[in-house]
Amino acid sequence: MPLQAYLEVSSKRVFAGALEWPGWCRSARDEEVALEALFDYGPRYALVLKGSGVRFTPPAKASTLDVVERLKGDATTDFGAPSIAPKADDRSIDRRWLARQEKILRACWKAFDRAAESVGGELEKGPRGGGRGLDAIVAHVVGAEASYARMIGAKAKGFEEADAGPLRDDERAIVLEGLEHAVTDGIPARGPRGGKRWSAPYFVRRAAWHVLDHAWEIEDRSSAID
Repeated sequence: MPLQAYLEVSSKRVFAGALEWPGWCRSARDEEVALEALFDYGPRYALVLKGSGVRFTPPAKASTLDVVERLKGDATTDFGAPSIAPKADDRSIDRRWLARQEKILRACWKAFDRAAESVGGELEKGPRGGGRGLDAIVAHVVGAEASYARMIGAKAKGFEEADAGPLRDDERAIVLEGLEHAVTDGIPARGPRGGKRWSAPYFVRRAAWHVLDHAWEIEDRSSAID
């Protein structure tokens, strides 16, 4: 069966994502390579969802990916993060939707924690000696997800501090509570200072991508040293 995908295209980078599978999203310099990367990461995404209660089978052929939407990216896309919501994320949501998204988010968090806990020492540095250390990655992920949660109206304080790791459970509880309110009460159209909001489906898509992107970064940088 075809698996619906979308492309977010900017002048410097292309993101390829699976519409119904938040977190399964990869990027490259052009559309073809981005779709190849998405396909290649299918088995890794399947491992993330294993035991989650959400059944996922990675496609056997790259041709199974059916691009149903192309989005025009922006400066954030160029920088290296998906930034534009596909039309599918304007869908109506209910408790059945919420239950599935919670399972996927919990699976992504578990994969991130497992990757972080498996690191025995320093992570491999980049070609120019760059790259965050493990504690900094954890703080970054926790802090970013808290800021994402505010985009759906959740009351999340700042978490991006040196001891953000122990606060992961607090931040994740805020996320789940925010999603619950998104289903039962809806999301305010504008923020208290007039800022924009995200739809709940786009929030899950963006948060799951960010968590898994760094989980896989940790795995890759750790295995490179081993």
